Amino acid sequence: MSTINLEVVSPDKKVFSGDISMLIFRSTDGELGILPKHAPLVAGMIPHVMRIRQEDGSESLMAVAGGFVEVTPEKIAVLASAAEVPEEIDELRAEQSYKRAKDRIEKFHQGGVEKESIDIKRAELALQRAKVRLLVKGKKLD
Repeated sequence: MSTINLEVVSPDKKVFSGDISMLIFRSTDGELGILPKHAPLVAGMIPHVMRIRQEDGSESLMAVAGGFVEVTPEKIAVLASAAEVPEEIDELRAEQSYKRAKDRIEKFHQGGVEKESIDIKRAELALQRAKVRLLVKGKKLD
């Protein structure tokens, strides 16, 4: 079976490096699957659960907060603003972030606070990042 080299880096560390059989990620234009010998591509990423398929068919998950992907026929480079494997995610902290962001969004839409005091785009992004982290940990969300 053929493979392609994947390297995932964030500003503070190299998160993953190795040969894989397929990468599935969510770009700004939709979900993409990358196989070995893929045509060159550059794409932006949104917060999502990235799926890494190994040679043996097993799949691992990674929480990605956004960034860019560069693909060549021999290599995939993921430049993520943040990326975490399940073992690195603090589930309690992710749950707290999720609840806090949900509350802020609800207050914004209910008019319970001055709308100017809540940056709704920031709250929505925080909610999405927390949701992704919890999904990677295997949590079911509403």
